[in-house]
Amino acid sequence: MSRVMQRRGELLSRIDFQRKQLAGAAERLQVPFAVADRGLAAVRFLRSHPVLVAGVAAVLVIRRRGAAGLARIFWRMWKGYRVFTAITSRYYR
Repeated sequence: MSRVMQRRGELLSRIDFQRKQLAGAAERLQVPFAVADRGLAAVRFLRSHPVLVAGVAAVLVIRRRGAAGLARIFWRMWKGYRVFTAITSRYYR
């Protein structure tokens, strides 16, 4: 019984050491995970507000290229979207 209790003590000591190592690793990763969470929050916001994103993009394009440039870009995007959906519909039916 004393060997079992000694082994139990060794295992508990080992567990405590590993727990401290894991806590140290988690502490070092806290800042990168916080940055990644902010990035995901930004992506989720942009995905949930597509009209806002399109409006900002349109304003930026109009300022840079004018209304004709915006129409040209819209037309290219529309054609690209149609090609993309045609290709994906072949593979994901």
